This record gives sequence, C-alpha cells and structure tokens, in this order.
Amino acid sequence: MASLLEMKETFRNANAVCFDVDSTVIREEGIDELAKFCGVGDAVAEMTRRAMGGSVTFKAALTARLALIRPSYEQVQKLISEHPPQLTPGVRELVSQLHQRGVQVFLISGGFQSIVEHVALQLNIPTGNVFANRLKFYFNGEYAGFDETQPTGESGGKGQVISYLKKQFQFKKVVMIGDGATDMEACPPADCFIGFGGNVVRKQVKEKAKWYITHFDELLKELEER
Repeated sequence: MASLLEMKETFRNANAVCFDVDSTVIREEGIDELAKFCGVGDAVAEMTRRAMGGSVTFKAALTARLALIRPSYEQVQKLISEHPPQLTPGVRELVSQLHQRGVQVFLISGGFQSIVEHVALQLNIPTGNVFANRLKFYFNGEYAGFDETQPTGESGGKGQVISYLKKQFQFKKVVMIGDGATDMEACPPADCFIGFGGNVVRKQVKEKAKWYITHFDELLKELEER
C-alpha cells in the first residue's frame, strides 16, 4: 500500500489526472438538478444518496432514477442554458496548471455527456477526453433510455475507462479524483485516488481514502512544491 508521501509523488508526476464531475468538478449532482427541473427532485435525490453510498448497483440506481425523471431533449438543453453547472472553486486553476505541465486531464462521469461536455468546454478539456453516459431520445425529443454500452453506466465502469486510457496512451501514472464510492473503486487500475469532500462528504470515502482533501488549493500547493 502506497504511503501518503508516495501518493503525493505520484500526483506530482502523473501523466494523466481523471476527475469525477458531479459534486467534484461541479458543485451539484447533475442528475439531481435535472430531476428538480423535471419536478421529481426529492425522490431522485434520495436514490442518488443510496447510489453514492454504494448500497445499490450504479446501473440499477441510474435506470430507476431516469425512469422517474424521463427527461426530454428539450428539458436537458433548457437545464444547461438556464441553470448551467457551477464549477467548484479552485478547479479551473488546478486544471489550467495541470495543462501547463503537459498533463492530460479527463472527465469520467456517471452523469450525462451533454452536461459534462458543457463543463469540459469551460475548463478547456477536449470533448474527446470526456467519458459519460449518453441519454437517448426518440425523433420527437422524448426520453428513450440511455446507452447501456457505456462503461460509465455501471459499477466498476470508471476503472474500465482508466484501464482503457492506460492501454491506449501508455500512461504510467494515472490519478483519480472524486467524491464517491465509484471513484474510489477505480483505484486500481488508477495509481492513486484522492478523495474530495469540498461539496459533499461521503462517509465511506472519507474513512477509507488515504488522501482526502476539501479544497483544490491543496492540490495546487502540491504542484507548486516542485
């Protein structure tokens, strides 16, 4: 097991840093915001809490929540334009600093591609570096399910994405940063996991993560030390 010092060294020398999005890069949970917008906020927020705590499989929780929300294409677009996701303080500076150091930055999310791509654009992350779930719509814009072939739609999916990135780009050191159980599960194959509690604290993650932060400034300081 790596010590905290070794983990910090891995972070400073990483080839790639992968971020979870909801409650990590952005302040809210995208699916909860979509549910509120569609009038089923409370019921879906409770399901999200259970999913993040790891007590139900991610895919089962996602399927159940989406069946309740049934968002149309128009509603998703309206949510993005009227209530754009709010970036977590410090994340823009951190991503910018990583880019300046030549580190590849990826967004790996159990959220939705259209919302995550909007976040990626704000952070100058190429949309090709986004891995998220794709909603499906009928030709009239009504909800038609989600693409179940995406690895991010199931438990262990974030780890699958990291394995793919390591193989595809020959990355030697990959760091995963996130607030939830599905992020922590991605290490291994990630070489280091950093738990983030700046927006919401997940008890299980705080207790088990060797490196746990509550503000991205802590990671900026690590980068400045070298």
